[in-house]
Amino acid sequence: MKISEINGRFPYLLDIPEDEYHRAAREGEYVGSHQLADFRMCPLLYRKKVLGEIERADSPALAFGRALHKFVLEGQDAFNEEYVVNAGPVNPKTGEPFGRLTKAYRSWAAVQTARIVSPEDYETMRKMRDSVRAHEGAMDILECGVAEAVVRAKSCGIPLQARMDWFNPYAGDGRQAIVDLKTCENLDCFESDAIRFGYPQQLEFYSHVLFCVQDAVLDGEPGPATDLYLIGVEKREPFRTGVWRLSDDLVSQASCSNMRSLSRLESCRRSGVWPTDYEDVRILGAK
Repeated sequence: MKISEINGRFPYLLDIPEDEYHRAAREGEYVGSHQLADFRMCPLLYRKKVLGEIERADSPALAFGRALHKFVLEGQDAFNEEYVVNAGPVNPKTGEPFGRLTKAYRSWAAVQTARIVSPEDYETMRKMRDSVRAHEGAMDILECGVAEAVVRAKSCGIPLQARMDWFNPYAGDGRQAIVDLKTCENLDCFESDAIRFGYPQQLEFYSHVLFCVQDAVLDGEPGPATDLYLIGVEKREPFRTGVWRLSDDLVSQASCSNMRSLSRLESCRRSGVWPTDYEDVRILGAK
């Protein structure tokens, strides 16, 4: 389902291009979950990124994740509109494709109009997609909904934005669901990694922005309850998929963390002071 097909019923769901969404975050026009995570780690880090003093580096892993999200959540046709599967130019001396770090490959990639996915990465994505599709619990929550819908609202005086991997407005029993798709090396470590990487705060942030915009649309009437899900899928054999719903207690803890961060961010904006959180002398070895 496309956003244009349901935004008559859900006008607060915005169809904003990915580049425009990230530009608004980079320039500090809106705060997203990643910017709030930067601030939670270090207010000065957040400030330097907003000012452009620190560039947000891309990586092959991030590029792989973006392509996988397009492939799994939006489908083959949407993937084909943006990506092409190609090994790149062939070295005439060896008969094999040039490596990705070579000048020949970089020169070729620079003039391509589509984003490039290697045949090896595409085969990995296909196996990951098939694994998600084979998981009954994952397909239950992905059966209905829309990918990459954006919501924008203001909270604590700060303009916020959230780009949801998947939003299902009809999750059953009058509830709605937000789903985040994550890749991992080993599904056995996913639960601890989710806490370490702040996935609960990320999902709760999406839910908070959605609540704010729905509250405004519904004039204060209570909106649907929201369930938050993580879908984890391995990037290597056996390509297992797992699904987790965040508990009420974990969502509550994430909400408290996010609200503290938003309140502090608003305070830093007013004062113009962006600490490192290491200003005080600490005691090493204290019990």
